[in-house]
Amino acid sequence: MDERPTFGPVLIVGGGIAGPALAIALRRAVIDSIVYESNPEPQDEAGAFLNLAPNGLNVLRELGVENLTERLGFRNDRLVFHSDTGRLLADAPVGGITLMRGALSRVLREAAIHAGVRFEFGKVLDSVEERDDEVVARFGDGTTASARALVGADGIHARTRYSFFPEAPKPTYTGIINLGGVVRTDLPSTDTAMHMIFGRRGFFGYAVRPSGDTYWFSNFAQAEEPARGSLEAVDADNFKLQLLALHRDDPSEVTKILQAVAGNVGAYAVYDIPSLPRWRRGRVCLIGDAAHAVGPHVGQGASLALEDAFVLAKCMRDLPNPATAFDTFERLRRDRVERVVKQSRRTGERKAPTGWLGRKIRDLILPMFLRKGAQATEWMYSYAIDWNERISSTRT
Repeated sequence: MDERPTFGPVLIVGGGIAGPALAIALRRAVIDSIVYESNPEPQDEAGAFLNLAPNGLNVLRELGVENLTERLGFRNDRLVFHSDTGRLLADAPVGGITLMRGALSRVLREAAIHAGVRFEFGKVLDSVEERDDEVVARFGDGTTASARALVGADGIHARTRYSFFPEAPKPTYTGIINLGGVVRTDLPSTDTAMHMIFGRRGFFGYAVRPSGDTYWFSNFAQAEEPARGSLEAVDADNFKLQLLALHRDDPSEVTKILQAVAGNVGAYAVYDIPSLPRWRRGRVCLIGDAAHAVGPHVGQGASLALEDAFVLAKCMRDLPNPATAFDTFERLRRDRVERVVKQSRRTGERKAPTGWLGRKIRDLILPMFLRKGAQATEWMYSYAIDWNERISSTRT
């Protein structure tokens, strides 16, 4: 006779992307959960835009929310690469949807609530403690919650990880600053393409919608790691001047986009976590950026988080206790995830500016490299998960 899961309500810390996705998938597995979010209310307007690759869209399709996200974003089927002079270097098919991070979070949260999941806001995690048959979460407001299992989906600076995995290495600053936003320009529409420019002093990407809404980002190298929270406190006008100077010798479209910047500019230092010794211990498991933060350079952060949520829900559906389910989840996911993290870091390093001779060499070899790179990374984007496939703790 099959041994059914006996988890009871699962505590999920983090209401961004991975947490609500896990809650939806657990409901599909007839497992209840409660999501605890540190912010006092939903942050549906917060954050910049992101790209959901085909592997992430596969999960959204299984969760029944892909059509909702397509209405909130737009298709990006190609990456078009240019040199700092505007010369076309490569045109690579990829596929995916670009949308605002807050919009994706809202869609997932609303779908989870519709499925019967409860959300608790203003719950800043203070500590996690495991007892004989339960795990207890303590929050900054003095309240506690207990259950047979807890999942930390609270991002790169996860309080779950800091509390329950104090030996884990801290996130690593990659030496890259990322800025971006959405402005209105009169540039021609880029249709389903995202244009990428290897600028002289930084890397720049943009996509223009028929409405004139222009999605843009800039990556540039900075050796000194910014203090936590310092970028959010810097005036947007100062960033604008810095960016105009940084990209002054790049194609004219870049300057035009930056001149339209007004108000807030999303800015953050890029971190990653190349490897944690463990993602789980006993009744506690980490997923998404909490377990394996990845830089933005291959557009996989949200997609990997969605994959994690779906695979973990399957493990919890098919295996009889938290320790077995969490151990199997890590074993199934670790190799793929760490490979993506390494690929992202390598890609980010290739964006670094170089001298005149370096640019000439780059422009000669980059077209071939990008064409081969698109083929070589097919494993990353074509990944799909079959909900109906059963998981065994002995599976290799």
